[in-house]
Amino acid sequence: MTEPHSLYRRFRTLLIANRGEIACRVIRSAKAMGLHTVAVYSEADQDALHVAMADDAILLGPARARDSYLNIDRIIAAAKATGAEAVHPGYGFLSESAEFAQRCADAGLIFVGPTAAMITAMGSKSGSKALMEAAGVPLVPGYHGDAQDETTLSNAAAKIGYPVLIKASAGGGGRGMRIVREAEQLQSSVVSAKREALAAFSDDKVLIEKYVDNPRHIEVQVIGDSHGNLLSLFERECTLQRRHQKVIEEAPSPTLSEAQREAVCAAARMAAGAVKYVGAGTIEFVSDGKDVFFIEMNTRLQVEHPVTELITGIDLVEWQLRVAFGEPLPLTQDQIRLNGHAIEARVYAENPARNFMPSVGKIRTWRTPEETHGLRIDAGYRQGDVVSPNYDAMLAKVIAWAPTRGAAIERLHRGLDDTDVRGIVTNIPFLSALVTHRNVRDNDIDTGFIERELTALTSQQTTVSSLELCAAVSAILRDEARSIGQDAFSPWRASGWAQVSRRTRVFAFRQGQAEHKVTLQYGRGPSSILIDGREIGFAYSSGNDATISLDLHGAKTQIVAIIEGHELYIRTRNGRFDLHWIDPFGVDEEDHAGEDRIVAPLPGTVVALLAEVGATIEKGAPILTLEVMKMEQTLRAPFDGVLKALKCKVGDIVQEGAELAEIEPKA
Repeated sequence: MTEPHSLYRRFRTLLIANRGEIACRVIRSAKAMGLHTVAVYSEADQDALHVAMADDAILLGPARARDSYLNIDRIIAAAKATGAEAVHPGYGFLSESAEFAQRCADAGLIFVGPTAAMITAMGSKSGSKALMEAAGVPLVPGYHGDAQDETTLSNAAAKIGYPVLIKASAGGGGRGMRIVREAEQLQSSVVSAKREALAAFSDDKVLIEKYVDNPRHIEVQVIGDSHGNLLSLFERECTLQRRHQKVIEEAPSPTLSEAQREAVCAAARMAAGAVKYVGAGTIEFVSDGKDVFFIEMNTRLQVEHPVTELITGIDLVEWQLRVAFGEPLPLTQDQIRLNGHAIEARVYAENPARNFMPSVGKIRTWRTPEETHGLRIDAGYRQGDVVSPNYDAMLAKVIAWAPTRGAAIERLHRGLDDTDVRGIVTNIPFLSALVTHRNVRDNDIDTGFIERELTALTSQQTTVSSLELCAAVSAILRDEARSIGQDAFSPWRASGWAQVSRRTRVFAFRQGQAEHKVTLQYGRGPSSILIDGREIGFAYSSGNDATISLDLHGAKTQIVAIIEGHELYIRTRNGRFDLHWIDPFGVDEEDHAGEDRIVAPLPGTVVALLAEVGATIEKGAPILTLEVMKMEQTLRAPFDGVLKALKCKVGDIVQEGAELAEIEPKA
């Protein structure tokens, strides 16, 4: 066993045992400190951004996380092969693995985080609650014992009183978590939670606690050094969640008074102090509007750490590395100052209109706004990268700072509006709708807010205006002009000179079931567009990117237009629009998938069959469950009928579009 005093020392080479956004984030700070950086990657990530950013990179193995990012032996071997002296685990994967921390120490590597003993004490939800109870920290009533049999869990839930919350003891991020409101739902929920927890954390132990209705989620950032110093860096509010997964985070909490802030930060320091905590961590609380209860500690850096950095001016990764060097923390508690307000939105590859189904594929367009003093983009992807079904679906974080909460929300909204990711589906329109919702601006929210408002937040723009149709025409003309070298005398160029008097070209676009016709008149004299009998003066100019300057009857506006085959993405002041260009010289492709079949929406693993062949089923009845991107997705019957066939079994790895079940419609 490595002695404690040797766990922290100065090093020059750092291996980052992670991928995506957090790996890129750590690499940036490490390089700024003059450290040599080593990335690790799977076969699916060989061309990933974090690999390109690092000084060196080592292949771990196949795409599956257990064969690469969760394989401790291969990570330690990679550190040895590259001369790395320290390992930063990021978040997720092995970041809260006591075994990994201990194996690093045993191999002579510095683990940039707490010791294995601290992770064991605080990383287990059950163990940490027992420790907090002994320390006098207020807890949510619950069962945190080792016994996991059906009778014990049922009795515990009955004693606590419904509704209850099942939580994976070893996990976070909403995985292995279920709300149970009635005793009849408990057993199936436990089975599902345990299965998801085992897949995500290699540990299926769960705990049960009282579910606080209409709760708020408050957490406090703490950091300690090896000299006995322990600081709190104010609190964050993460109340806007979906399926227990944080969506929007902000700091400081707009809910707490100054007295409440001081009390919760003091409780967080007491909680971390119970294990003489070293490193960065987060103490999480739930509030019922009056009291605040401890729920867990995350013994790692959090996804939402940038909002704390922006209100304190502290680089938390730099501080993590300095603690790992064995240095004392640079500031004392009374030197930490709160400045302004910060808010963060998580950009995911997922489709809100399809129950947030993960989206995979190649990113064909990646446009983010320029970072400024008040706007920060932490990304793990770029144009041309492939989003794999093997990992978490988060692409980036858009973070805004301003002197006030209202101004920070406005800046975040503008940052989201100026972000365009194409080739995959993202939740950006959903995030924009969320941060501009009146209740969010008024802080009239709780953790169930998104679910209650889901229909309004995911509603799509239904009608294009003349602005979007003119934008679509300008995009087609721009791309055609580029393809022919910007020939000023081309008959395809709307602003070009023509020897004949006037020419006419008709465009047709489809949005959903609606079809729109647009007539372009060009040639000698100014160009114009005719829409529904109305003539509009039309001119455009474009730069080197997707931005186009439109001039419609003297009214100038900036739009973004991206063409992918016959599909057009248009962003105007009215919002984001997807149009299909009905090309008179092209061939439209249609989806001919049979409605009587259930197919895999994405690559995944079959983890449960929920109906039997021959069974009469109703519309919406669960048929089977897939694990996709570490989350379970239940596929349901599209109509009333009889389950005619199941074409898969538990454990099958299926590809997108694979036929999984066949349903015979009810006669």
